[in-house]
Amino acid sequence: MKLAVSSLALYLVFSKTDEGRIFAIIKSIGGFYFFSAFLLYIIAQLVSSFRWKLLLPEKFTIKKLFSIYMIGSFFGSFLPGIIGGDAVRAYYLNKKAKKMSLTLASIFMDRYLGYVSLMIIGILASPFAMSYFGDSPYKWAMPFIFAAFIVVSILFFGLQIGKRFKGISEFYEYFAALKTQKAIIVKAVFISFLVQFLNFSIVAVLAAGMGADIPLLLLFVFLPIIITITTVPISISGLGVREGAFVLLLGLIKVSPEIATSLSLAYFFSIFLGSLPGLGIYFALTKKEESPKN
Repeated sequence: MKLAVSSLALYLVFSKTDEGRIFAIIKSIGGFYFFSAFLLYIIAQLVSSFRWKLLLPEKFTIKKLFSIYMIGSFFGSFLPGIIGGDAVRAYYLNKKAKKMSLTLASIFMDRYLGYVSLMIIGILASPFAMSYFGDSPYKWAMPFIFAAFIVVSILFFGLQIGKRFKGISEFYEYFAALKTQKAIIVKAVFISFLVQFLNFSIVAVLAAGMGADIPLLLLFVFLPIIITITTVPISISGLGVREGAFVLLLGLIKVSPEIATSLSLAYFFSIFLGSLPGLGIYFALTKKEESPKN
């Protein structure tokens, strides 16, 4: 079903664009810009590993966490939504974890704090970007998403509705312990902002490579919306859904569908290339685990 959604979304996008021009634009970006995007993505994963280490109740080395992050990133390219890689991270962490519920809670918090920073950036930039939206109803997308995020956060953390669900109720033990460690939370949030700026830089670099004039301020608003949409697990790694969102939002500033689609696909390809080292790490770990049996 996810593959069908991605295929249909891509079909709708390509049916309204010139495919030949899209691939010509992507080809024109050049190796330097793609390599820069690739490097920025690797750095973002490494920085994210430092945040995860802060949030883990057990001690793991940065090398180990970075390896798991990269493996999760690679497999996340094929799994539904953009949170599929978290399931892979949980699988590998489960092999070393003493109490799985707490380590799973750390993965949740790692993702949550990343989203907190994304929402803050988006809502702070939103008022300054309203003039670009004109009369479009999309100008309310970021405020609506932010409001929904606040409501869900209050329900989950304030009213603790998660305690009603088996498997999640134990998370609150972890949340209660983390709540007393304010210094760790501050550091983790700071790292989350750094990771988001690295991700914004990937899109900015690729846009510069294709000669597209897209204000950075708009990326601060558009990307949180796009990432939120692609997080919904209805497609394969957001493929097709992400391209449609790029076309709709960048169309507000008169960016052609071809350029918007090219930027979205280039963004996806850069992330995929950046995640390829995770495949090598996966084979290396698999070989290491199997070697004692031989």
